[in-house]
Formats: sequence, C-alpha cells, structure tokens
Amino acid sequence: MTTTIRLGRRVLAGTALAGAAALVLAGCSGSAEEVDTDAAVEEGGTITVWAWEPTLEQVAADFEEENPGVTVDLVNVGTGIDSYTALQNAITAGTGLPDVAQVEYYALPQFALQDSLEDLGPYGASDLDGDYAPGPWSSVTSGDAVIGLPMDSGPMAMYYNKDVFDEYGVAVPTTWDEYIEAARALHEANPDLYIANDAGDAGLAASIMWQAGGTPWTVDGSTVALDLAGDEGAQRYAEVWQTLLDEGLISDISSWSDEWFSALADGTLATLTTGAWMPANLEGSAPDGAGAWRVAEMPQWEEGVSTSSENGGSSLAIPAAAENKELAYAFIEYANAGDGVQTRIDGGAFPATVADLESEEFLSTEFDYFGGQKANEVFAASSASVVEGWQYLPFQVYANTVFGDSVGQAFLGSASVSDGLEDWQSTLETYGADQGFTIE
Repeated sequence: MTTTIRLGRRVLAGTALAGAAALVLAGCSGSAEEVDTDAAVEEGGTITVWAWEPTLEQVAADFEEENPGVTVDLVNVGTGIDSYTALQNAITAGTGLPDVAQVEYYALPQFALQDSLEDLGPYGASDLDGDYAPGPWSSVTSGDAVIGLPMDSGPMAMYYNKDVFDEYGVAVPTTWDEYIEAARALHEANPDLYIANDAGDAGLAASIMWQAGGTPWTVDGSTVALDLAGDEGAQRYAEVWQTLLDEGLISDISSWSDEWFSALADGTLATLTTGAWMPANLEGSAPDGAGAWRVAEMPQWEEGVSTSSENGGSSLAIPAAAENKELAYAFIEYANAGDGVQTRIDGGAFPATVADLESEEFLSTEFDYFGGQKANEVFAASSASVVEGWQYLPFQVYANTVFGDSVGQAFLGSASVSDGLEDWQSTLETYGADQGFTIE
C-alpha cells in the first residue's frame, strides 16, 4: 500500500499561467444510471491523479490507509496550462489519460465542450448541491451535469501592509475611489512605494469586472455574447486601472517572481487584491512580512454595499475515457467532500464547503502572519457576498492567453485600457466563430 508521489515545485496559487488548445464544440458527457462506487473501493486498484496542489499528498496517503488495496499515483505533469496541454494531448491520443485531473474553474468549460469530462451526477455528486459555496458550485455545473467537485475557492480580499499605511498616515481604502487616493498618497510620500503591482493580469481583470457586477460575456449553449466595450463592469475596471496607469501608481513587477515576493516582504508593495488561498504563499515566500500584513474586504464600488468575486480555485474532474472512474470518484468525494477537506484546510488550503466556511473552528483561527487576525472571517464574508451570475467563457483559457496582446498593451503605454478591451473582444469574436460558436 504505497502512494506514488511525483510532485514538482509546490505552489498554492489560484490562477496559473493560461494558454490555448483547440477544442471542438460538443456536448457534456454522462449517464443517467446511478453508479455504485463502494464495490470499486472494496475491490481496490490503482488510480492516477494529475494534480499540482500540494495538500493532496497527505489526502492521497490517508485515502490509501483507510482503503487497503487502493494505490493513488499522484503525478504533477505541470501547473495550469502545462497540465491542460498534457490532458488535451492524452484526450486526443486516446491513451495515457489519468483517472482524475485537477482543472481550474475557468478551464472547465473548454473540456466540457469536448464531451471529455464525466458527468459525476450519477455517482452521487448531484446530492452535494448546497454543500458548496455558490461560486465554486456554479463553476462545476454545466447544464444538468456536474463535471467536477470543487476542491477549493478563491473569494477576493485585499491584503495590506498595516505598518506601511501607519507609517505614512494613509487610511486603508474601503472603496476604489479611496484606493486611488491612497495610491497617490503613498507614492508621493515614497516614490519607491506602490499600492500594488499589475503587469496585465487577465484573472485579476476578470475578478474586478465580476465584482463590479459586470457580464462582459454571456454563454447560452453554443451562443456567446460579448460586450466588453459596453459592459458597465468592464468599463469600471478600465476607468480605475487607466487612472492608476496614467499616474504611474502601480508597479510593473511580475507576480510570482522573486522580486515580487521581496517587494511584498519589505513593504514596497502596500496591497495585494487576490483570492483567499494567498496566506500560505505569503507565509512561505515572504516570511519577513509576518506581523505587518492584515486582510480586509476588497475595495467597494459603492460605500456601504459589500460585493465580492472569486479569483482562482480548482476542481477535481474525471476524464470521460478514464479506465477506473468508480474508484476515481470515491477518491474525489473523499478529497473534496469527506475527511480530506479538513486535511487540506490544515495544510493551508481554503475550502469551498459551506460547513467549513461557517464553522466556529475555522472562523476563529488566528493567523500569526496577520498579527493574530482572524482572517478567515474576512474570507468567509467575501465568499458569502460573491456577485451571482458570472460565467466563464467556453474558451477562457484562450481568452486569458491573448489578454496581453490586447488589454496588456495598456500596461506598456501603447493603448488605453478601453481600446484594449475592444481589441480583446474582436480577437475573441474571431476565435469563437472559428471554433464553431455563434457570436453575438
């Protein structure tokens, strides 16, 4: 009874580097017949799990211990796009598929459209409706099908360096207007100090639009409507970010670089607006910032009205052509709905399960990194206030990839954010039509 673990660089990140794979338009896989997974666990066997999330290592070992005769081969074939490329190649070749694959929420629609993900409803997943926060659950459902089980979630929050704000006498912003004012005050007081960094992050842009109530795209079957130029949420994002760029108030440091973590640690980056999965990364890669940082609600569009969005988060899904789907589902259910959830929380993951988000033990956890703050209270409140109605494009992986060629040009000073959004829309319209979608 041995867990084969082959993991590369460990990162607890919400949104990995994205890229594109040509996908065909198709339906969703599934069967209406109920599936018994208990017999598969009793029989035992080996399942291969492609995932990069490090807390799954202990989950796999525990699952094996509880189920003699079961072996979990946990393999890291790369994070994000590297993993999706490997998965796409295996799907196309019809061989070498894993039994379970980690797929981020934004990437799920592309694989669902290929009819390449198993409908987990008949395995018992449909009974879990209501057990997860609305954002993650909506991300793993496609029509009547459940194409994955939520592994974690990324409700947005603003991490801020309290010591920096105190030193310069600047109030911690609670609205986006105040955020701009704080950015000006900090940068004027210290030209080496920036309120944040952004070199053209598609995931962050989408999260800001989402929080603003935007629906820059809507999906109805094979029909995709795009309105980045006219969508209120998209234009709110454009207005704020154009101001920050025009006045040189944000750093162009690349996120996840050593320079980025150093700037977070020494306070030359004063805030970071991202998902609730970030604490483990700060603790591990910016340890010198411990005690200085705190967590607050992300800046609001209207004072006194709390809205939020998500950034990142992954599911565990089963390829439709996997060989050991019953045992694979038993593992997924254990990891994402059973005892494995607490194991992952203990390892630093942020849950998607409502029971954990509302538990006193979870909410009362004090974070030494954040000066003893009960940061989960902020994260849980954010999860509860996520704006409903957001959809990912069925080619979101591609969309994120070409963001830099369009909106990203504004970060280089060669276009406005608004013009970049229009350019992005034009690129997406062409790509979507080429893939067989009806574009409106």
